[in-house]
Amino acid sequence: MARLNLLEETRYEKLPVSVYPTAAAASIAVANKIAALIRAKDAKGEKTVLGLATGVTPIGVYNELVRQHREAGLSFKNVITFNLDEYYPMQPTAVQSYVTFMNQHLFDKVDIDRKNIHIPDGTLKQEDIAAFCLDYEKQIEALGGLDLQILGIGRTGHIGFNEPGSAPNSGTRLVTLDDLTRTDASRDFGGKERVPTKAITMGIGTIFKAREIILMAWSKKKAPIVKKAVEGEISGEVPATYLQLSDNVEFVLDADAASALTRFDTPWLVKDCVWDNTLKKKAVIWLSGKVNKPILKLVEEDYNNNGMAQLAVEQGPVYQINIDIFNQIQHTITGWPGGKPGADDSQRPERALPAQKRSIIFSPHPDDDVISMGGTFIRLVDQGHDVHVTYQTSGNTAVWDDDVLRYTEFAIDFNKNIGEDTTKLQTIHDEMRAFFATKQPNQPDTPEARDVKGFIRKSEAISAARYAGLPDDHIHFMALPFYETGKVKKDPVSDIDIHLTVDLLQKVKPHQIFAAGDFADPHGTHVVCFNIILKALKQLEAEPWIKDCWLWMYRGAWQEFDTYEIEMAVPLSPAEVIRKREAIFKHQSQKDKAVFPGEDSREFWVRAEDRNRETAEKYDNLGLSEYAAMEAFKRYKF
Repeated sequence: MARLNLLEETRYEKLPVSVYPTAAAASIAVANKIAALIRAKDAKGEKTVLGLATGVTPIGVYNELVRQHREAGLSFKNVITFNLDEYYPMQPTAVQSYVTFMNQHLFDKVDIDRKNIHIPDGTLKQEDIAAFCLDYEKQIEALGGLDLQILGIGRTGHIGFNEPGSAPNSGTRLVTLDDLTRTDASRDFGGKERVPTKAITMGIGTIFKAREIILMAWSKKKAPIVKKAVEGEISGEVPATYLQLSDNVEFVLDADAASALTRFDTPWLVKDCVWDNTLKKKAVIWLSGKVNKPILKLVEEDYNNNGMAQLAVEQGPVYQINIDIFNQIQHTITGWPGGKPGADDSQRPERALPAQKRSIIFSPHPDDDVISMGGTFIRLVDQGHDVHVTYQTSGNTAVWDDDVLRYTEFAIDFNKNIGEDTTKLQTIHDEMRAFFATKQPNQPDTPEARDVKGFIRKSEAISAARYAGLPDDHIHFMALPFYETGKVKKDPVSDIDIHLTVDLLQKVKPHQIFAAGDFADPHGTHVVCFNIILKALKQLEAEPWIKDCWLWMYRGAWQEFDTYEIEMAVPLSPAEVIRKREAIFKHQSQKDKAVFPGEDSREFWVRAEDRNRETAEKYDNLGLSEYAAMEAFKRYKF
């Protein structure tokens, strides 16, 4: 019976899928499978032939294999590896080279014989590539093929560098990279214009010959393309769908990457559900969008025709369900994000008392506060709350080098104008200019350049916070040490990061904390900063003020909460939208073109306004009041 139920739940899935709670757990499972294969082949006196992948996805797998080598005696002496791909052209010593990647994460840490390592050669003359690719295929065939091939998946659906349009029988070859693929790689290269336009990749046909294929994916960012690959029709537009034709493939996902699959996203379509309030709310909002009706106009036929008959039978009549969910959503709307004094707060998202609250807005980067919740920030101040803002990192890696010279030249001219000696400043300027002229992609800045970039972001944040109405003594800069490396890659969180946060919280003793819950941030800073706050609160759990402190998560630049998740929605008038925009504009170094825009080419203020307008439109479509924009929040209970 359990087997039948599972088949029913997964009936939209066209290949085997294993889902783990976290990426760490999934990585260990894949590593264990690889280790078991190596040991089994060793026991027979045979070589293990592995196809390996690069990128963020397999790092956890490699870490676990290294651990097992060091602590459990796993040997790689009889392992032969073939990597999927390499950029072209690419020097093997370059930071972005997959040779460098594999050495750093696996090969330099295990006992593999160097002659057993095979990675496509990014230094070949173009006329020699075809012969190299043919030989690469022959070497794999001569060894009897790949025992196991591990894969990641790109947002275009590519596997290896087999981009949309690749043939299912394609072999190892030189390919042109998709624009989206190059955009995703731009941070590693210091800009998309520096990302190679071509790569050498194993073909889909080559991958298919492996006796076992494991495709791994982590995070919600991968959820949409995973759904297409698993549940969609086979198409050259999504090369990963070709894996549906293999009898030897398994998708290994964490819960976030699997979240868009039907059995997790809309489970009522494939099974009977336990209808808790969250699932009921999600389903009714989904149904409203599916049939294009406001919630209060949904009828029993809509429920029955869209997989929700069970809910109608168990908790109906449906009109009562509609009223219940409508009221719950309506009660999330408030123009008083700090609570409305003197009002009955039993149906409001925030408490009425104390009438004047102490609030801290934690901003991971110097502009997250106004981009993500600028309207609410201004309203809290306008309504008389004791608001503090703290900028957790300097954001100094996200300033253009030209701005450093421009601001330094301004300082030189200003000092000259007031009769000050500028010799030292001019020397520093000239040294920075010479450094920038030869700076390599992602090369750390000099300490002086890093300082200037930090000063630029700091001055912009102060200007925006003042515009929101804060006095200077309520504007805090933490410069958390984990971030201040001068590099894209940050250090691990230390006790100092947590202690700095504890000290600020203890000083303010807030009734409200607003923190970035925007974990789709591609740089990872948001989730690191959020976890630092949680660790600080844990250390303070015995403090009397903690029991009256609420933590609200905001989002904005990278993603928005799903409507069913929203617990407080603050509407903005057209005038307030403009005020928020003006606050964002104070961050001039992030205007027009940000250093790290992510995959979205829109300016941050445009993204923010579009998201806030879309949230308001979603509420309007559900039959609630129509507003120009809304900022959304979800409470985190710690």
